[in-house]
Formats: sequence, structure tokens, C-alpha cells
Amino acid sequence: MDYISKNGNIIIQRKDFSLDDTLDCGQSFRWQKISDNTYRGAMLNNTLEISQTDDAIIFKNTSTEQFESIWQDYFDLDTDYSVYKNKFSADPTLKKACEYAGGIRLLKQDSFEMLISFIFSQNNNIPRIKKIISRLVEYYNGFPNLEQLQNVTVEDLDFLKSGFRAKYIVDAVSKLSSGEINLEQVKSLPTDKAQQELMKIKGVGEKVSNCVMLFGMYKIDAFPIDVWVKRVMEQYYPNGLPECVGDARGIAQQYLFHYIRTCKEL
Repeated sequence: MDYISKNGNIIIQRKDFSLDDTLDCGQSFRWQKISDNTYRGAMLNNTLEISQTDDAIIFKNTSTEQFESIWQDYFDLDTDYSVYKNKFSADPTLKKACEYAGGIRLLKQDSFEMLISFIFSQNNNIPRIKKIISRLVEYYNGFPNLEQLQNVTVEDLDFLKSGFRAKYIVDAVSKLSSGEINLEQVKSLPTDKAQQELMKIKGVGEKVSNCVMLFGMYKIDAFPIDVWVKRVMEQYYPNGLPECVGDARGIAQQYLFHYIRTCKEL
């Protein structure tokens, strides 16, 4: 990944990368748009302000070390997404989705943060999820780690206003703390086996487990299905995704999900 360090910022060429497409497509809930071309957000306790111009992406107040150790991997900048889009475009529906939001990149996020975040996502909408996670981050002065949540009770989480989801957080923390489930070990398993392990947590079903695997473990064959993707599958792919998708089902899902959710029609 080629980049320029200038005036305390890191600048990269804007190739197959749109902040709107990437940070507002449902894969993370900690980014806020603070102006027409700038977002502020975080991964765990690493904060960032990032902007885009017509031809560049600017990582503000970011050192070379921070860029190379955190954000280069987080934004999956070493992956050439044009390869995926070219393959997907053999299918007319996916071609439309890729052309509509060609700047989507898959964020490589922390597995624990994704587990907690997507438990909160159950039967919920993105604005409410963002508010719950914002309360959590504000309370703990950053996204809490497992140790900070180790003895938490449902009552302790009342301030989040997360409803029935609080008991699922408690169960997840309990199973992780006891060692019954180890996210690093889960990450190393084949996708079907990893899903079986994650679904041992109460409230973690097929959709949440696939989200955790895709966004928190970079298992690009994971395929989260919510109401939007279900609509696409029923209308365009009743017999499954086209052959051109290959093992990159999760990346194809991101293009389809963002298009159908924001355009309504394919």
C-alpha cells in the first residue's frame, strides 16, 4: 500500500474506497459523519478522523506507525477490490450493486467488539444500535474488554436501554470468561465449525454468528442474511448465489445489502 505522510496526516489514493459506502453499510456502528466528506470513529480504543477528496483518502493526525499497525489492516487496504467487482459483474444484479457502491471495503474488526455489537443488533435498527454502543463506550471510556465486563449483571446494563439483549451479553461474557468459548480458537476454525461454537451463546443465531465471522474474523465466506438480503435472495437468487461469487459470499453480500437497503430496487 503506497501512501504519503504529510503534515501529520497519512494520504492514500482513493481507489475502490468510499467512506460513505464503507462506513454506512451496516458493518460497524461506531462511525459518525461529521461533515460532507469526513467521519470520526474508532476500533476498540483506537480513534480516527478520516476524510476523502475526489482522488484521496486522508487519515488525519495519524503517524506512519499507527497507519501501518492499525488502519491499513482495518480498512483491508492491501486487498484489490476491483478483482472482486470484476468477478461479481458476470452477474447482472451484482453488477448493478457493485456499480452503485463500488467503494465498499470490508472492515477487519475486533472479534469481541463485533460479538457484543451484533448481539445488540438483534431485532434492532442501526440508529438504535449506535446509541446503545455509544452509551457503552461513554460509560467505560472506550469499548470495554472482556475483563471489564467479567462480572456484569443484567441490572448493571440497564443504563444501555438494550432490553432483552442484556441477558445475551451476560451469557456471552460468562462463556468467554470461563473459557468455554475462545474467540481466537473460533477464528481458526472452518466457517461451519466456527458458527457452531458461536451459536452456543444464547441469542446468537445464524445471522449474528455470520456477522461476527465476516466482520470480526474476516471469514469472507460467511453470509449474514437479514430482511434485506432475504428479499434479494428470494427475488434474484432462489437457487443460491451465482457461481461467479465463489467463496467471497460475504463480500458480495455487502454490495447487495447496501444497494437494496438504500436504493430499494435492484
